Amino acid sequence: MVNSIHLEPRQHCRGTVTLPGSKSIANRALLMAALCQTPVTLHNLLVSDDTSRMREALFALGVSFKDDELTTQVEGLGCHWKSSASELYLGNAGTAMRPLIAVLSATAKEDQSPIVLKGDARMHERPVQHLVDALQMQGASIDYLGEPGFPPLSISKGLSPGKFEIDGSVSSQFISALLMALPLLPDDSTLTLKGEVVSRPYINLTLKMLSDFGISIKEDSPQRYTIAGKQAYQSPGEYWVEGDASGASYWMAAALLGRGPVEIIGIGKNSIQGDKRFAEVIEQMGASVAYQDNSITVTGTGAVKGIDQDFNDIPDAAMTVAPLALFADKPTTIRNVANWRVKETDRLYAMATELRKLGAVVEEGRDYLYIEPIKSWENACIDTYDDHRMAMCFSLAAFSPAGVTINNPDCCAKTYPNYFSEFSRLCHS
Repeated sequence: MVNSIHLEPRQHCRGTVTLPGSKSIANRALLMAALCQTPVTLHNLLVSDDTSRMREALFALGVSFKDDELTTQVEGLGCHWKSSASELYLGNAGTAMRPLIAVLSATAKEDQSPIVLKGDARMHERPVQHLVDALQMQGASIDYLGEPGFPPLSISKGLSPGKFEIDGSVSSQFISALLMALPLLPDDSTLTLKGEVVSRPYINLTLKMLSDFGISIKEDSPQRYTIAGKQAYQSPGEYWVEGDASGASYWMAAALLGRGPVEIIGIGKNSIQGDKRFAEVIEQMGASVAYQDNSITVTGTGAVKGIDQDFNDIPDAAMTVAPLALFADKPTTIRNVANWRVKETDRLYAMATELRKLGAVVEEGRDYLYIEPIKSWENACIDTYDDHRMAMCFSLAAFSPAGVTINNPDCCAKTYPNYFSEFSRLCHS
């Protein structure tokens, strides 16, 4: 483990970078492929801590994998788990924990022993109550083994089809989990979303992927879905995992600060990820963006424009706006990101704390950050809170006159294991 990395001041960023596969797509694709009855070959599958946790869980349930240099073949079981795994460890992988809670509730058998889902210390602080409540209201047998509302928990058979309701204001992963699970029930269901839905593009991503895997869901309105039961996941044969659009945000920002051009391969004009909207944000902040089928190219002038914007739809990529705000021509406000507080860490608190170390004036609200540009940069060691996005965001402070030191850079292994080696390759003085 590397305890810290010091980044000397950078002035330029240019070149070509190929993104790792999207974590959000990868873990959905692994689970959907595992639910198919015939093999699925996944291309560009992300190899990271989070995808490893999903693979380990599926393997424990009897799913098999065949890997070569470029592809992973998943031998699905069509909901008939072969193994009697009694405990699955999911680390801090929310994209594994949340859908598995729902899918295992929907596929548990009468003669199956309870399955315990657990994670690391931070996962046991991340709420799942809204999802579990929605499942329990329809008979799911889910028992908390620690603090109510949080993992670890135990799952047995009991979930029945019917009318499901869930608060959509905490995490879109809860909604995606239900959309993946309810088609497997023996009869039809409806799903009604309550409150302001956060990260809606991730729900749209789930719906698109479900369609690719043969699942049909009727969207009656943005707040209500009708889901036919007795559906079976169908193998698409081959499935391409797009590059990580959230990860692309760091290179777009670096291209703005370092003038570029930077060609980012793995997402393009037809990407299904909501975080591709960050390309529009980076244009508003001063960059020029050219779109190709499977890539985008970003060029900047080094000048950054402050913005005031609602980021409820792209909260992960919105984190990248925070370090950019330090270089801007006026204050920046990042609004409607309350769910930052239930991510890998409390990102509103963590971001405000670490920005201040660099010399910034920051106001932290319940669901927003107000950030003033830095007038006098401080040398700082940035704590990352075991949060991959904190580490990658604060690499951008290397474009300051003081440079920056990042503690625990290895936390990037969650989604982007070689991020800092790529940063050093593309960004220089």
